[in-house]
Amino acid sequence: MIRVNLLPHRELKRKQQQRDFIVMVIGVLGIAAAIWFGAHTYLAGQLEEQKGRNTYLEGEIALLDKQIDEIKRLKEQTAQLLARKKVVESLQSNRNETVHLIDQLVRQLPDGVYLKSVRQQGNRVTINGLAQSNARVSTLMRNLESSPWLERPNLIEIKAVSAGDKAGAVRLSDFTLSATLTRATADDKKAPRKPG
Repeated sequence: MIRVNLLPHRELKRKQQQRDFIVMVIGVLGIAAAIWFGAHTYLAGQLEEQKGRNTYLEGEIALLDKQIDEIKRLKEQTAQLLARKKVVESLQSNRNETVHLIDQLVRQLPDGVYLKSVRQQGNRVTINGLAQSNARVSTLMRNLESSPWLERPNLIEIKAVSAGDKAGAVRLSDFTLSATLTRATADDKKAPRKPG
């Protein structure tokens, strides 16, 4: 006896293929969703980790900025202290200048020359006085040139003036000259200068 299958096998086969296709699509979608979720979770974790690193770096940069500001402040304080030290050392090394200046003026002053004023600005000395003649002013300038503490005398002004009453008027030379005070160097401090 021959059996004949009267069931619609093609339609059943098609339904089975549709079910298999739907299961496969759902499986692929599930796998794709799982991959997407895994990648999203991984990237979110990486992003959070990078944010944490960035926050840490920002904190460290702020700390370093504070340290740099502190270093700048310390450098400024050091520069100020060094400047003060230099001023104190300069004052210490030049404290005897006035004594040497007056000593040299007394030693180099020729007879017949009288000083009215001596003014010092830095290492520049301005001398104003009266002399019995122009020759005595020249002698004073030569003496100052040979002094170990004064150099480069320069005559600024000289003019004739009369001193005394009309009957006994004496003609004098009123002069103004300048000279440079020689600053002591490190070698000069070790070897004292010979007085002139």
